[in-house]
Amino acid sequence: MSSWFPRPQRPHRPTLLALAALALAAAAPPPVAPSAPTPSAAATPAAPALTPADREAITRIEAYLNSLHTLKAHFLQVAPSGAIAEGTAWLARPGRMRFQYAAPSPLLLVAGHGVVLFHDASLHQTSTIPLDRTPLGILLAPEIHLGGPVAVTALRRLPGELALTLVRRATPAEGSLTLVFTTDPLALRQWTVTDAQHQRTTVTLENIETGGSFAPDRFAFPNPDFVGQQGTGG
Repeated sequence: MSSWFPRPQRPHRPTLLALAALALAAAAPPPVAPSAPTPSAAATPAAPALTPADREAITRIEAYLNSLHTLKAHFLQVAPSGAIAEGTAWLARPGRMRFQYAAPSPLLLVAGHGVVLFHDASLHQTSTIPLDRTPLGILLAPEIHLGGPVAVTALRRLPGELALTLVRRATPAEGSLTLVFTTDPLALRQWTVTDAQHQRTTVTLENIETGGSFAPDRFAFPNPDFVGQQGTGG
């Protein structure tokens, strides 16, 4: 790890799922007051007024994402606290992702088998959560449809970039996912996850390689006993 990156601090047990959210936003919904709607009943943010050019851009992004089957990249992650981490990310659609944090970090995050697993080797602790409860489950879906169950809540045009914000229409309170693309050529370069507590984590991809193939064990869990034990820890 470069000398100017702060050394990651060892997490306490209550922060494990929050740390998993650094890459895949696996945070649970916040406490709800008796008079407040549940997350599943919360209103989806109003859709932006889309121009024909916006709709064309969304169609291009949808086609690009569905054509993206494998990806390997160096990642730089900025947590809500400002802490910085880095490592290597592998993505294989549908449903698989691995975030291998650079030494000396003991952290590993793996998506597969319909769950997200977060493992801290230094604490001998592992937590899992269903993939479909994470905003990035949208990106790992077998078919990505930017409409219907997935709502586009914002489209921003920046110099040489497009930023698209998405939520699950049925559970908007669980968080949003903002994908940032370069426009020439169209390519995914960054995402920001906003969790249920409105905490933002940004992951920037560098040295991207697409179109390769990965060995199946690239997405193997560190302990097969955890497969399917959703929401567990220890």
